[in-house]
Amino acid sequence: MLIEQTLTLLQSLKLTGMAAALAEQRGLPDLASLPFEDRLALLLERELGTRQDRRLTRLIQLARFRHAACVEDVNFRTKRGLERGPFLQLAGGDWIRQRQTLLIVGPTGTGKTWLACALGQSACRQEHTVRYVRLPRLLSDELVLARADGSCGKLMQTMTKTDLLILDDLGLVPHL
Repeated sequence: MLIEQTLTLLQSLKLTGMAAALAEQRGLPDLASLPFEDRLALLLERELGTRQDRRLTRLIQLARFRHAACVEDVNFRTKRGLERGPFLQLAGGDWIRQRQTLLIVGPTGTGKTWLACALGQSACRQEHTVRYVRLPRLLSDELVLARADGSCGKLMQTMTKTDLLILDDLGLVPHL
């Protein structure tokens, strides 16, 4: 089979990572000397990596984070009472797997939303489903629209199936 046919076949099978790796291998003569099993393993590893990257991208997009924050960028020197050890333990995600609740409290402007987004990004990297939503928007917009178009049940089901639901601006809702 010609290489172009193989690449087309890989694309039609949605093995895009494998197809890209095979195309790259064509330009590297050193790889031609590798045994078939080793080259196949390289192709499969690339496909797996591509799929994991796509899944992470999809999880982050579906989460709708307010900030592109990550745990590695947290500044522990800022005087806000945040300790490295306990925060990194939270980033490990055991509390999510155990279905526990986390409440981040503090004065306005201390970075609570940013920290929640960082923990959410970490959860996405651990393949948890995450949804970030501002509670005032949920109650005034999303829920009202869902009731109007009959998709309230679907919205609630989506939220209950989510591994980590980040409800932000809880204190800005006057009728709670």
